[in-house]
Amino acid sequence: MEELGLGHGIARFLHILLFVYWLGGDAGVFYSSKFVVNPRLSKDARMTAAKIFVDLDMIPRYCMALMLTIGGILAELIGISHPAWEMVAIILLGPVWVAMVHLVHAKQGTAAGATLGRVDIWFRWIVITSIIASVVHSNMNGRLAGLEWFSAKLLLFAFLVFCGLMIRRNLPPFSQGFRTLASTGATPESDRLMIDSLARCQPYVLLIWAGVALSALIGILKPSLG
Repeated sequence: MEELGLGHGIARFLHILLFVYWLGGDAGVFYSSKFVVNPRLSKDARMTAAKIFVDLDMIPRYCMALMLTIGGILAELIGISHPAWEMVAIILLGPVWVAMVHLVHAKQGTAAGATLGRVDIWFRWIVITSIIASVVHSNMNGRLAGLEWFSAKLLLFAFLVFCGLMIRRNLPPFSQGFRTLASTGATPESDRLMIDSLARCQPYVLLIWAGVALSALIGILKPSLG
């Protein structure tokens, strides 16, 4: 039976929790969104669903922001070493990213929130690019030889971040329709904007669900080409 130290056990436990709450929270967000766009419901019912939708959406966002930090710590504990500067960056990444996610949400609708939103988008593109560059470099110098499963998980995470960006790209019509619902009440046009926007987001939502599940499976099986 595998014996784990306390630190290793806690890191693995947190890694599992992030997968659970990311996938579960995202499923809850998707389900509650159906009530927001349901024209047969009253305005109050739809606004209540929207409150659940928005608040619940923060859980998978926080989980994504923490995943690289917890995953990096766990990788270090199983023998995938990092230079000291890189380990410091990995540890700081999670809290910084969570803080940014929270501020974007808290400042939504303000000039500061709009600026933070743009910074957050650029930050995510930097994360995607950095992951891809790191995986390519580490495989070229043999650092990840025999650890194809680890490379796959990193690239898959970069893809999930990309899917999140594509969802955000397709959400503005939903926001526009929701503002109409919240102010003067829904119209056929505002409902159509919200429904069409969610339909364009749905493929990326399903890809995220599949990607999170696949990443967990890869982490369990740890397949190797060696």
